[in-house]
Amino acid sequence: MFRSFSIFNYRVWFIGALVSNVGAWMQATALSWVVLTELTANDAAAMGVTMALQFAPPLLLVGVTGFVADRFDRRKLLVMTQSLLLLVGVVIGILLLLGLMTLPLMYAFALGLGVIAAFDNPARQAFVSDLVSREIASNAVALNAASFNGARMIGPAVAGVVIVAVGTGWVFLVNGITFLGMIVALLLIRTDELVPRVKATGPSRLADGFRYVARRPDLLVTFAMVFLVGAFGMNFPIFASTMALEFGQEADGYGLLSSILAVGSLAGALMAARRDRARIRVVIGGTLLFAGAAAVSAFMPSYWAYAVTLMFTGFAVVTMLTTANGYVQTTTDPALRGRVLALYMAILMGGTPIGAPIVGWVAAEFGPRQAILLGAGAAIVAFAIGATWLVVSGRLHRHEERRFRLTIDETRPLSVVQPAPEEFSDEVASTTPVRVPTDADLLRDRRAS
Repeated sequence: MFRSFSIFNYRVWFIGALVSNVGAWMQATALSWVVLTELTANDAAAMGVTMALQFAPPLLLVGVTGFVADRFDRRKLLVMTQSLLLLVGVVIGILLLLGLMTLPLMYAFALGLGVIAAFDNPARQAFVSDLVSREIASNAVALNAASFNGARMIGPAVAGVVIVAVGTGWVFLVNGITFLGMIVALLLIRTDELVPRVKATGPSRLADGFRYVARRPDLLVTFAMVFLVGAFGMNFPIFASTMALEFGQEADGYGLLSSILAVGSLAGALMAARRDRARIRVVIGGTLLFAGAAAVSAFMPSYWAYAVTLMFTGFAVVTMLTTANGYVQTTTDPALRGRVLALYMAILMGGTPIGAPIVGWVAAEFGPRQAILLGAGAAIVAFAIGATWLVVSGRLHRHEERRFRLTIDETRPLSVVQPAPEEFSDEVASTTPVRVPTDADLLRDRRAS
């Protein structure tokens, strides 16, 4: 489960990320609560707009951000983005403490955070592959998710207590300090031990990542599922805050819900870390589990009953997303990994500008329970897309020896993924790394054995 910790650089990275993630979750909790209760009169639609402004830039800038992640030193790029995020958090905190913050001004800061995150996210995701070898990259991605969700257990709960005790402004100032953990970690990393990066020797075109994904049907299906769940199902700040208000809770009750969600999320991340590799069928199964857990949570009659269901929701969504991230990283041409991951993050986060305002409007007009059911419905559609592809692609078929049993072909091991090319080409883009064995292949293997 923890095999990536054998690498010094990854250990340093993990500790820095954990500290920074705690602060990031504190800020996310405070930001949502400020918009919902201080800058508006419990207006969930305004909260949806704030989320849309934060997540729109990754979608709009996907070509540029992926290009930057592939062409420039990712460590130096991350030092720059983390420093900017520190600065913005401190400025927001000061304005809140001085009583100068307004809703339009918060919208502007949300957009600024989104622009910085648009460059930070693909570089941070791709940098994991610079820290560890491809054979354990899936494990490193899962442990990253564990760090993210471990911080999610701590950050929102602490933020809720701080908000009630001394006010929201101090939460943003504390977050600014925690970014120093990531910056120090990046400076401590031994650059001579980083995995050599594959770079295209010819001109690197922004469209290469799009063309590569367009010729990978497995990635297209994965991206479609991630988009639907990300756009409509992952609006947890809206769900948790409005449900907390419905149950008569304050900021500490809202923060506790986010932390309880993280309990299940952490369990899902650690389970993903135990797997030898990422499989697309786990992505599809996790989507169905998320749909069921979200639907059940919408009918919970009390605060604590709803909180318990959130653990299952968190487990399902992190199982799906961590596996999807690992699958994309370990089956993508290394020369294009930054651009493909930028597209992945843009689809995951970029769906929020579409879904969050809709979910926020539904929560404001019809109540939070209907908004949660909308997210569950989107997950059902995502599962249907994945399941249909399994059948059409031939991966799901009737068992050869048992008449009434179905079987799913295994994702091929990493050893069959094509070696990293020195230069990107159309031939590489048109080759799908994960090959599905045919019936003739299976028959030949059995005869050989």
